[in-house]
Amino acid sequence: MVPVVVAAVLVGLLAAPVLRGRIARFAVPEGEPWCDGCPACGRGVRLLPPSGRCPGCRQRLGAAPWTVEPVAAAVAVAVAYAADRPPVPVLALGWAAAFGVVLGFVDARVRRLPYRLTVPLLGGVAVLLPAAALAEGDPGAAVRCLLAALAVGALLELAVWLGALGPGDSPLGLALGGLLGWYGWSVALGGLFAAMVLAGLWATLRAVAALARRRSVRGLHLPAGPFLLLGALTAVLAR
Repeated sequence: MVPVVVAAVLVGLLAAPVLRGRIARFAVPEGEPWCDGCPACGRGVRLLPPSGRCPGCRQRLGAAPWTVEPVAAAVAVAVAYAADRPPVPVLALGWAAAFGVVLGFVDARVRRLPYRLTVPLLGGVAVLLPAAALAEGDPGAAVRCLLAALAVGALLELAVWLGALGPGDSPLGLALGGLLGWYGWSVALGGLFAAMVLAGLWATLRAVAALARRRSVRGLHLPAGPFLLLGALTAVLAR
């Protein structure tokens, strides 16, 4: 298992500059154009070093320094661990992991989940999961994934209508629901439960920290995306 972990860490670290570039491009407030180049010097941001600074003018872009790299490495290890416990749709899980790292950082930074990321994520999962079900000779798994995606997506869409979530959470929920549905309804429900628990714990910690500094706890809005992603990953690993 050690060689697999080492290989997974290397894959995550090699992917980190690309993921940083995607985070820098999409981590812009609603209504602003995508960041296709450094605002200061115009240099492209497809690849960024761990410092998160533009290679041309050294301006900080996207995620904070040395944050994407450990997350990417840890997620790669988690995917490798899950893949070592068959049956698992490796390609679908890897696809979701790559988009998930970017979406988590973008949502944490600017409180949005762009359709330019969630739609390709959903599309890839919608193609790769049925393909994995056919390869496993289990067409019922594809049906279960579809039903789980619709169930989770509907719950999140209801939360969007009630104003508790943003519009980008629905397609993310569809993709994660389908992926978790591969492992069964208990894992799909477990992913939602884990997301709520993690969000509740983080909200409590932030509220306690705010009160300790004698600040108001009003307006401490949490991005749902990172917790939905962490909840899904937790459910997959704990199955």
